[in-house]
Amino acid sequence: MKTKVYKFVLASLFLMIAILLTSCEKELNVQQNFPFEVKVMPVPKSVSQGQIVEIRCQITTPENYVENQYFIRYFQFDGSGNLHIGNAEPLLPNDTYELPNKIFRLYYQSLSQETTMFSIWISDSFGNEQKVDFEFTNIRKEE
Repeated sequence: MKTKVYKFVLASLFLMIAILLTSCEKELNVQQNFPFEVKVMPVPKSVSQGQIVEIRCQITTPENYVENQYFIRYFQFDGSGNLHIGNAEPLLPNDTYELPNKIFRLYYQSLSQETTMFSIWISDSFGNEQKVDFEFTNIRKEE
């Protein structure tokens, strides 16, 4: 009887040690992937050909993970125009550009006499993405 109890205690002790050793992780489980929202200040609904519109944007997150990077791409599907980040060269449609900060300004110059529509996509290094649509009707200048 003593040997059965001894074997049971020994087996239980071995099982508990095995569970404890395998359940320990060497690295902390730190959440890095946070959802985000893109906030845009109001912009005019109408622009004239050649006019530049400033679009103020801010990326907001519930938490801040320092190593997360944000990217922008855009596509203009109606009309024509140029989109810039600050004083940089115009963005090319469907090309991805890194955003240096969570607060940034875009500058759109309408080159069309018609309504212009385009979308921007902001994504992060974890694949989260937000889409923002813009539509500007044209103000025809009186001759």
